[in-house]
Formats: sequence, structure tokens, C-alpha cells
Amino acid sequence: MTVESPFPDVSIPDKSLPEFVLDGVPDRGDTPAFIGADTGRRVTFAELRTRVDALAAGLSTRGFEHGDVFAIYAPNLPEYPVAFHGVTALGGVVTTVNPLSTVEELTRQLDDTGATCLLTVPPFADKAAEAADATAIEEVFVLGESEIGTPFPALFDTEVDPPDVVVEPDDLAVLPYSSGTTGLPKGVELTHRNLVANLCQMSGVELPEFDAHDVSIGVLPFYHIYGMNVVMNWHIREGVTVVTVPNFELEPFLETLEEHSVTVAYLVPPIVLRLAQEPVVEEYDLSALSLIGSGAAPLPEEVATACASRLDCLVKQGYGLTEASPTTHFTPRDPDRVRRGTVGPPLPNTECRVIDVETGEDLEPGEEGEILVRGPQVMRGYHNRPDATANAFEDDWLRTGDLGVVDEDGYLRVVDRVKELIKYKGHQIAPAELEGLLMEEPAVADAAVVPKPDRETGEIPKAFVVPDGDIDTDAVKSSVAEHVAPQKKIREIETIDEIPKSPSGKILRRVLIEEHVEGKDDSARLGEPDTR
Repeated sequence: MTVESPFPDVSIPDKSLPEFVLDGVPDRGDTPAFIGADTGRRVTFAELRTRVDALAAGLSTRGFEHGDVFAIYAPNLPEYPVAFHGVTALGGVVTTVNPLSTVEELTRQLDDTGATCLLTVPPFADKAAEAADATAIEEVFVLGESEIGTPFPALFDTEVDPPDVVVEPDDLAVLPYSSGTTGLPKGVELTHRNLVANLCQMSGVELPEFDAHDVSIGVLPFYHIYGMNVVMNWHIREGVTVVTVPNFELEPFLETLEEHSVTVAYLVPPIVLRLAQEPVVEEYDLSALSLIGSGAAPLPEEVATACASRLDCLVKQGYGLTEASPTTHFTPRDPDRVRRGTVGPPLPNTECRVIDVETGEDLEPGEEGEILVRGPQVMRGYHNRPDATANAFEDDWLRTGDLGVVDEDGYLRVVDRVKELIKYKGHQIAPAELEGLLMEEPAVADAAVVPKPDRETGEIPKAFVVPDGDIDTDAVKSSVAEHVAPQKKIREIETIDEIPKSPSGKILRRVLIEEHVEGKDDSARLGEPDTR
């Protein structure tokens, strides 16, 4: 069955992304739009508009024009949105790069996009220069003191006005790269219309998400679509001040929340977990915080409840993916509409289906299958990958690759990734279900479950846990077994210092498999008959 949004459709204007986002900026004058948590540098809303225009003019004098690609290889900084919107105002395309990327990874992305300009910061300048030499990059700009490249302020050293450029809604705006949790990252082609549509959809939920006095924290990386559109762009559009955090460390993060009286925080589950569990949180005054939004990975119900109770604030989830700009499901800012463990109903103008993984048949509420979505926020396709684009769609429905269950009211619960299901004696087991149960164990601080090859059964669920003090792994296995069917029992547990995760908080199960499962000698165990 097709699940439609409970919210009325919204009108999507035929505007470019910077035109739409910066529309009301001059009216907000000297109110800070972005504040650097580490440097104190500020960009007011009025300055943001002026600097975007100046940057567009500076780039045009260097020959940068409509359709050219500009790479940003930097952490969250107040200048990030200036560069981002200066480029897109010219009809250029921004490709955002993970600042933790190696030279090889950076080179691969620059080469795939054909980028001609690159913006970075001094700590990454050497890597940027090396990658530039191997690709089509014509000029490297550096934000800060560096002997490499052109100083970023040089782009503003011009007295010409920005050129009049016609940017069509269906022009390509950004090329972020998917997280690559199951393979090499792919460039995702998102148009101005895709991104503008998603901003309109999020604002079109019945209750307003923000008020005029809200202050948000920009800890989600702006290179990632969640930080880029949900935090950076949406907050500019709504007039919310963002305090930028270049990298996450718990105590400086807490200091920033307290110092700036942050009221709204869009986070990922690992940060929400630490807010719920870490004793040091009690040392900070977080009373201004009224809303935490969580996305990028499923947030266990018990973690959301613990965090909300501890901080006395609303904790709610949304759902989306890079290929959908990113949001497809959203919970209104209304305690009575929050259903813990779910990501809310579809956004306005968005439809959702859940299909059987094996047969492709539509499923009914309460039945688990792959999530498909359709709406104006869905990508144009994968860059230079027509094969991957074809595989991502069923007619005009985007196959998310995620497993989920919809209830009778259209609220979606995300279960796991289809490709990460564990196949045990023909049964399909979702690792996230077992991870949620492990996280309820007092002796477990963090957990991940992966498939381990087994001669008799195909695969068995193997857990990796980060202990919280002393741990009896046999007792943990027995406790989890009490809550699941026999085929879902965890068969092995290994302790580990840290669970590898992407910057958006997704568990990198392939890393655990490569480093701790593949290549191990299981001949003795595999030779035993299966009695499980």
C-alpha cells in the first residue's frame, strides 16, 4: 500500500537554492547567522548576503561559470555557507568533501566531479595541493594562514558586481557523496529544486520548528547532506543562529551548548547516547535546550527516553538519505505527536511504500520490508553511474535499501539496511534489533552485530560490544536470548575498544567484518555439527 503524508501539500517556488535560502536575510540585519565556537568569528545575516554576492563576483572574474564544480574540503566554519552559496548563486556546483578524507579519497572525488576549484583550511592544505596536482583543479583557496594556495579573502578583492546568471530550478546544485557504508561512495546529483523542495517540505509540517529566539548548534558536518540542508540551509532560511563546531569532542560540545544557550540541536544517535549516559553532562547547564532532533541512523527508543528525561527536552526523530535531500519522514515539534522508536510520517508531497524484499510485493501496516519513497526532493541520479541510478529506482520510486515497518497511522520505524541482513538457516535477522537489545544491557556501552560465515547455517549473528566496566558475555547472550526468537540469538560476543562509525553515526559493519571476521581460522568450529 502507498502511504501518503498526513500534512497538506506545499507549494515549491521556481527559485534557485541561494535565492530561496537568502530571501529574508537582509531583514535580520546584525543578528548572527553563524558563530564559530572555536574562534568566535561571526557572520551576521546582513554580512552573509553581502559576502555571498562578493564571492560570486570574485569567482566570476577568475573564469568560474555556470556548471563548473567547486570543492569544499573543510570542517564546519562560519565561512562555509558563504562559499557554498556564492558558488551556487553563479550556477556552479558544490561538491562537499569529508575533511577526514585521505589524499587518495579526495583525489578520487575531485576526479569524478571534474572540480576546477578547491577550498580548504591550513591543516589540510598539503593534502589538497597533492590532490590538486593529480586532477583538474586550477586553483586552491585556503581559509587561514598558509604558504600553499590563494588566500580565501582574495576572492572578495574585487569591485565588480556579480554577473546576472540565470539558474534554473532543475540545474545541478550540489554533488555530495554517499557514505559508502557498503561500497565506494557515489556522487549524488541534487538539483536546486530538490533542495528547495525539501526545505519547503520541512517547513510545511503543521507546527513551526523554530521561533525567533532559537540558537542551534552546527556539529553535524556541513559536507554531509544532513548538516548541509537540515542545519546550514534550513536555519538560514528560518533565521536561526547556528554555532559552528569544527569537530565533536564531548566536553567542548557541552561548553558550547552552555555558553551560547543553545535551544535546538540536530544530532546523530552516538551523540544522543552520550548525552543520555555520560556523567560529565551533569556538570553543565543545558536548561536552554528544548529540542533534540536525531537522524542519519535509528535511535533506540530507550536512548531517546533516557536523554529526554535527563535533559528535560523533546527528543524526536526524522528519516532520510542523501538521495532525498535528505528528509522524507519527519516528526512535528509536538510532544503528543512523538512516537518513540519511529521517525514520523512522510513529509508533505511525499509518498512511501514498504515492499517484500524477496517478491517486491507491497506490504500492509505492521509488515517489515524495504522502504521506497517518492517526492520532489528525490535526486536526479548518481553522477557518472547510470547503472547504479537504474538499480536505485523502481519506476519513479527510490529504493532506499532500508528495512522498515509502517503503522496504521503512517509512522515509520526504520529497522536496518537490507544488505546487512544476517541470513541464518534461511531466516533474515536485522542486526539493529539485536543492537538495540544489547544497548539495554547495563554492562554494554556500545554495540554492533555483523554476520559471520558458518558452514552449517550460512551465517550467525556475532556481536561486538564496548564494555561499560566488567562484563560477562555469556550472561549478556542469555539476556538477549530471552527477548528474541531462537534463530535470532547472538551466537558470539567479542569485546572491542570502539565501534567504527561514519561521521553521520552509522555503524561501519563492513569495517568490523574486514578487521575482525574475515580471514580468521574457524576450521575447528566450522567442522562441528550445528545443534543451535
